[in-house]
Amino acid sequence: MATRGRPPKPTEQKRMIGNPGKRPLPNQGEMVLLPSAYSIPEPHRPLLSAGQQLWDRIWGMGQSWISPTTDIDLLLMTCELLDERWNLRIQVMSSNRPDERKALRELDRQLVANLSLLGFTPTDRTRLGVAEVKRQSKLEELKARASQN
Repeated sequence: MATRGRPPKPTEQKRMIGNPGKRPLPNQGEMVLLPSAYSIPEPHRPLLSAGQQLWDRIWGMGQSWISPTTDIDLLLMTCELLDERWNLRIQVMSSNRPDERKALRELDRQLVANLSLLGFTPTDRTRLGVAEVKRQSKLEELKARASQN
């Protein structure tokens, strides 16, 4: 999906450069990571080590916006691409063939595109409205529990 004009700036970047557009930014002190309502699903096709690690990392980091029903196939294909990239990179490093190197760069582009679709770039997280999410500190957790009792 192509966007017109400049891509949106991540909220983190706006804070670093002083918010030149002067649009209201979310209050950092009020942001918390919402707990997940589901457990991490198992991939329905086998993954190699690199793909499995990405699978676990993405579910761990993006569980508040990744859907186990609608995003699971795109995520699985992304993890399979990473497995393929890992194997192809070994070939490229040993043979240094231009056609294999070109294929590796194409895989890189596909991986970045898929990760972007899944919300794993700062700009895409801003579009999804999940940028600048922060975890509650232990002190904040204790205060929240104390106020509930």
